[in-house]
Amino acid sequence: EVHLLPAPVFRITAEIQARRRLGLTATLVREDGRQGEVFSLIGPKVYETPWRELEGAGWLAVVHCREVRVQLAPGERLAYLGAESGHDQSRLAAENPAKLEVVRRLVAQHPGDRILVIGRYLSQLRSIAQALAAPLITGQTPVARREDLFESFRRGTAPLLVVSNVANFALDLPEANVAIQVSGTYGSRQEEAQRLGRLLRPKADGRPAHFYTLVSQGTLDQDHAARRQRFLVEQGYQYNIMPAEEIAGSRSAV
Repeated sequence: EVHLLPAPVFRITAEIQARRRLGLTATLVREDGRQGEVFSLIGPKVYETPWRELEGAGWLAVVHCREVRVQLAPGERLAYLGAESGHDQSRLAAENPAKLEVVRRLVAQHPGDRILVIGRYLSQLRSIAQALAAPLITGQTPVARREDLFESFRRGTAPLLVVSNVANFALDLPEANVAIQVSGTYGSRQEEAQRLGRLLRPKADGRPAHFYTLVSQGTLDQDHAARRQRFLVEQGYQYNIMPAEEIAGSRSAV
């Protein structure tokens, strides 16, 4: 994950004496704009292949990306407009309670699939996990319990997991073919790409994967989503934008 190298805790490794250095990454992007420092720390780029070329060659799964726009209920809209800061507005929009019903409908549309519901805010994730009677995995989940749940997911005995930011890195669940993102770290393109990456392992039966991003329409949540998607759009992916009302059985919040 050479895109991490500019961070102080990692860049010290570039001072270790070595005859050759090799760095690998699928997401050479940083929100602090310091990705260019990778080349001074480790050397020039030797090889790059676009994600969609790897997809065409069968090394990555085909993924359909959709942005689902969810309305804020009138009371939630008033709270959003009256929030004291952009941070408060972002959180209110990200935790829009109406997203729960949309998640429920999306899960119902994917029977037999292996589904990850991914988000940032633990209170939101706890509500979703409780409503769906699904296991919740966070940074505080004991490692042994976490591994048991991951193994159950791989076997198909627990085909639905609700996961926090622990899903952003080093999560090996090749069977996952649906991800529903309910909240993220503002406009982080790195995080968007990492979460999509949870679905990119080719499926044994050749089925495409599905990546849903739920955003509150007309809010900072929607603005952050546009920025988050930029890196993947540059890789050749497209997001189909749809209102939550188009999801079978979904109820409007207004």
